[in-house]
Amino acid sequence: MAEKSDKPEKAKKDQKQEAPAAESASAAAPAAPKKGGKKEKAAKPAEGAEAHGKKQPKAKKAEEKPKDEIKYLVRIANTDLDGTAKVLYALTGIDGIGIRVSKILARKAEVDPNATMGYLSPEQVDRLRNALDNIDTIMPVWMLNRRNDTYTGENRHLTGTDLILSNKEDINLMKKIRSYKGIRHERGQKVRGQRTRSTGRTGATVGVVRKKEVAAAGGAAAAPAAPEKK
Repeated sequence: MAEKSDKPEKAKKDQKQEAPAAESASAAAPAAPKKGGKKEKAAKPAEGAEAHGKKQPKAKKAEEKPKDEIKYLVRIANTDLDGTAKVLYALTGIDGIGIRVSKILARKAEVDPNATMGYLSPEQVDRLRNALDNIDTIMPVWMLNRRNDTYTGENRHLTGTDLILSNKEDINLMKKIRSYKGIRHERGQKVRGQRTRSTGRTGATVGVVRKKEVAAAGGAAAAPAAPEKK
């Protein structure tokens, strides 16, 4: 009887020893996240935030310096010039001004030829306008496009609308005096001695006629008609 009573007491002692071991293991193991729930983000508080209980202000971004606004169109000599191009190439938008002439104007106006046109100050643009107005005195005589003018005999350099109007007047004068160039202008033919066999065709008879068709048409016309049978 004594042996039977000792066994349940030993079993109770073993259960008591296993219980604290299981509790310590469950405390050490992390809790498994619940299914379907949002995961909590572990956010570290900023240093000193716990003491005062306030959120630290966010650091301000470095202020960017505002860039100068570009002028996309610059008005010079009654023409709109491209503000995104260099001064050297933007001035060529004016009729009668090429790259060499624009370089001379930029140097005379004390403006960098490689600078962007839209970033120029109003003073620099005014200096370019003044240089363009006095272009006859700035450039050498051999670079002018209107030497020994027909009516005045002066050496001038025409730009813009003045160049277009003078060109039309010269053509009208050649038509009036019935010169060879004037007659070619009237007929719409090439003026400077180009060949017109393959190009420059004008009028209603434009196109190519095949030799076979021409020969067939010419042969039918040349053949005598057969006498009628009585």
